[in-house]
Parts: sequence; C-alpha cells; structure tokens
Amino acid sequence: MKVKRQRTRIALRHEKRLLQRSEINLGREGTAQAANFPELRNEIVALKKLEQEQKEVALQIARIEEGIKTIEEERQQNAREQAEALTKLEADKKPLLQQRHQAKHNLDVCERELAGVERRIQESEAADRNLLKELTDLHALNPQPADFEARSASITTRRARLPDERAELIRARLGSADAVRLAKEKLNTAEAELSAVEKNIARTRSEFEARDRKLDDNIRAQQEAAREARARHQTVEERKNPAYLSIGRHLAAKGVAPPNAPRLLAEAHRRREAVDAHLQHKAELALLSSQIDKQELRKFYFSVFSVLVLLALILLVVFQSPRGREWLPQETDTILSINAEQFERANLAKRWRDEEPALWTGLIGAAVSVPGLNLPRDAVRITRALTTNEAGETREFNLVQARRDVSKAIRAITTDKSFQKRSISGLPVWERKPASADATADKPDFAVARVGPATLAVGAPEEVDELVLVRLGMKPDLKITGQLFDRFQALDRDSALRIISRDPPDLARVFHPIFTRELLEVSQLLGLAVNLQNPVKARVLIKVNSSTRTTDLARNLHDKPQQWLRLPDTQLLLYTQTPEVQTHDSSNIELRFTMPEGTARLLLERLAKTDTPQAVAAY
Repeated sequence: MKVKRQRTRIALRHEKRLLQRSEINLGREGTAQAANFPELRNEIVALKKLEQEQKEVALQIARIEEGIKTIEEERQQNAREQAEALTKLEADKKPLLQQRHQAKHNLDVCERELAGVERRIQESEAADRNLLKELTDLHALNPQPADFEARSASITTRRARLPDERAELIRARLGSADAVRLAKEKLNTAEAELSAVEKNIARTRSEFEARDRKLDDNIRAQQEAAREARARHQTVEERKNPAYLSIGRHLAAKGVAPPNAPRLLAEAHRRREAVDAHLQHKAELALLSSQIDKQELRKFYFSVFSVLVLLALILLVVFQSPRGREWLPQETDTILSINAEQFERANLAKRWRDEEPALWTGLIGAAVSVPGLNLPRDAVRITRALTTNEAGETREFNLVQARRDVSKAIRAITTDKSFQKRSISGLPVWERKPASADATADKPDFAVARVGPATLAVGAPEEVDELVLVRLGMKPDLKITGQLFDRFQALDRDSALRIISRDPPDLARVFHPIFTRELLEVSQLLGLAVNLQNPVKARVLIKVNSSTRTTDLARNLHDKPQQWLRLPDTQLLLYTQTPEVQTHDSSNIELRFTMPEGTARLLLERLAKTDTPQAVAAY
C-alpha cells in the first residue's frame, strides 16, 4: 500500500508539472483573447510592463553587440597597421643587416692578414737566431773546416737580408693593424645602426600589442555585459510565467482557445483530467490506508524486519566461515600432498612409476586399496596426514579427492561383499576384513568413508572414524594459518608433490631422512614443493623462531648450501646451482632451486620408503 501511494505521489507531481507547462503555453498564445476578460486586466498590465522591460534589455543587448563589433573592427585595423609598420621596419633592417655581415667579414679578413704578418715576423726572428747560432757554432770549430770562409760568408749574407725583410714586415703589420681598426669601427657603426632599428621594431610591436590588449579587455567587458543582459532578459521572461499561468488557467476554465493554436486548449484539458484522476486515486488509497488494521501492519513490518535481520546473520556467518580446507585432525604434524594431475603430466614421474611400480604405491599409501578408482586418471589429490603420539607410534590419515563425483567408487564398495557398512552419526563407513585366515582375520584392516562430494577418507578403521568425526565437527580439525602456509597452499597448482611439517625433527621418524639434521632442528615449520618436470624445480619454505636466527640461517643457506641442502647419508645435493634465498618477513625464508634428477628420484623413494642401500650407492 505504501509503495502504491508513493508511486501515486510521484506520478501526481509529474502530471502537475506537465499541467502547469501546458497552461503557461496556453496563456502565452492566448494573451489577445485575455483582453476580453476584465478579471485578467492585472495580468495583462503586468505582462505589458515586463515586455517593456524586455524591450529595453533587448535594446541594451543590441547596443552592446554593436560596440563589440566596432571594437573587433578596431582590432583588425590595429593588426593591419602593425603588420604594415613591422614590414617597413624589417625592410629598413635588411640592408643594415647585410652591412653588418659585410663589416664582420672584412674584419675577419683583416685579422687573418694581421695574424699572417705576425707569424712571418716571428719566423724571421727565429731564422735570424738560427743563423747566428750556426755562425757561432762554425767559429767554435777547431780546426776550422776547409769551406769555413764560404760558409761564413753565406750565413753573413743571409743575415744581412733579414733586417730589410723584417722592416718591410713591420710596415705591413702597421698597415694591417690600421685596417683591423677601421674594420672594427665600421662593424661597431653597423651594429649600432642595426641595434637602433631592432629597438624601434620592439617598441613598435609593444605599442601595437598594448593597444590590442586594451581592445581585447574592452571586448571581454562588453561580452560580460551582454551575458548579464541576456540573463536579465531570461529572468524577465520567467517572471512572465505566473501571469501566463493565470491567463492559461482562466482560458482553460472558460474553454477559450487561441485561434493560431487551438491544440493547446485540448492539451490543457487533457492534463487537467490526468491530474484529477491521480488526485482521486490518491484519495482512494488514503481511504484504504486509513481502513487498514494498525496491528496487522505492525506485524507485517515486524516480519519483514525479522527476515532482514536473519538474512544479515546468515550472510555474516557465510562470509566469516573459514575457507575450504582438508578437514584433518588437529594433532596432525606432517602433511604429504600428491597432486595426481601434475604427477600424471610429469614425464619423469611417469617414467619412474613404470620402472619402479612400488614407488607409486609407497607414495599414495592406503589410497591404493580404494576399489572403483583409477587413481592416476580419476584422482585429483591424495593427502596423507601423519602424527606421532607420545609412545612413538605413527598414525596416518588419508584423504582422496576425486576429479568428479565418487559415486562410482561407492557403488563398487557396496557391491563388494568383503565390505561391511556401519554409520557414525548418520555418515556411512565401509570396513573390509583381511583376506588372510590368521587369528586377527576377524578384525577389519581397511575402511572407506565419504566425507565430501568428491572426497574419500581411507585407511585404518580407527583413523577413518576420526576423520569422519572431524568432518562432522565432533572433533577439532587442523587449522594452519599464516603467510608461509598460504604460500605453501598456493604451490598446489604447479607442484606434483608437497610436504609440510609442524614438527620438522619428527620428519626423520615418519619418513626416511630427506633433510639434514641441522636444518630440521633450526626450523619451526618446514615445507617442500617439487614439480617433477624436466628440469625438476623445487621450493623449500622455512619458518624460524626469531628474526636473528632467520638472518643467520638465510646467510648460511646462501654461503654454505652444500652443508644444509643435501640428502642425509649420501653425497647428493638437493640443488644443481646455488639456491635463490628470499626472506619474506622476520621469520619466513623461501628457497628456489633446480634439483638433480637422481636426487629427485631418491627423494621420492625415501618418502615412499622404497630406497635401499644399493639404490643409494647407485646414485
């Protein structure tokens, strides 16, 4: 009801606006007919006053536009005069510029001639010194050479010619110096005349530009005045609307239409009918609303509010629920995750599995006994979670995530007579007794339970029962959070095998040793991811207790990797080149390296516990 009333109000406001607009249009066109009605005399007088004011404003706008046009013509005339004056001055400047260039060229020529004369004078003086030295050396010879007289006369003759040549060069130098001085005077005169012309050009340009700026300011002022006048004209036009509205309503009430626009009367009547209809509908809705039981309305509002609150709580629970996880027991210490898709895609893994079938069986553990599933083809991931109790006994929890629904495996189990079905809180569990005929044959050794749409819990009955209880929420599950674990989870897409341990020293008891004792003891959380492609890429994620130990460990791993990154009891290193060491924060270290093929195979064999001393020696 409230929605209908609100929609009616909106529609009524819209129709009223349309009615007012149509009545104004009718009044504007029917001003001549309004003169026949004395009751509209005040509106007509007001319209005449406003029209007179509009005429005055229009006349003012016309004068302003005429002034703008005149100023534009003055600007154009100023631009033409500026162009003519500058053209004339540039023409006067051109010969002066040529004279300056010629004077500069003459000065350069005179300076080169003067420099040449100076050089010849210096050469003459140097020649005189050389001849004097030769003559002195000749007289110093003892005994004197046979041609002493001839050589002495030759040198003396040559020296006698030098003073005349030097005097002639000195006179030439004086003449060249005078020529240089005259050339400089001519150049200075030409530059002074050119500078005067350039100053005249700059002064003329600045005068014309100042005049143009003044005219431009006048134009802007006139344009601003024109805008204000047009705004005033529009304001006056809007002030006429009330008078037009009164005239239009009166004409619509009397049924008088302007001869040139009779359609306006019909439109006004149509809009009036629409407004009346909406008013009537509004009144009907108001009557219905007043007849509604207030108590029932309160109940309705309370119901709506309760539903909204419930939805808010549901959304809060959904968004704050933990993300999907493996649903492993809380006491889990080590997780070995095998990505069956990556394992099937990796050439090395397929070759090793064909050469050594026990390797695959040892890696997947109890998952190999699941009937109805071809694990390399049907499985996506196989997760083995291991924990060691205080007595040193190792418990293993296995989860198999299928590529699609596990209904095929469930059907195979239900048709297998060796399996017996029981339930835990409504969740079915199938147990199988061993085929041997010994004394413990009546005790089941293998169980399967469906703990998800595509997930099976497999293994020993006690461990499967605990996985079921964890999935039902009857026992706490494992929650590992933090930056390092998030990065480890992100490696699932690219890694065929991942292993992470919350108790790294316990790895040596759960599997055959794959890390050195020093690395296990210093680590608080240790993870390894291997992709098994060719070449084999590996990542090691380490969490250390303190930032100081993190820095020391990162430095040791970088400086002495052969001590920390090798397979125990062998000479095999985990890397082919020096690992890339990255420290992400005060406690997390990440190593990236390429692993040798032999090391990778022995690593898998140790995880599968199929390695032998002979095999280790072969590597």
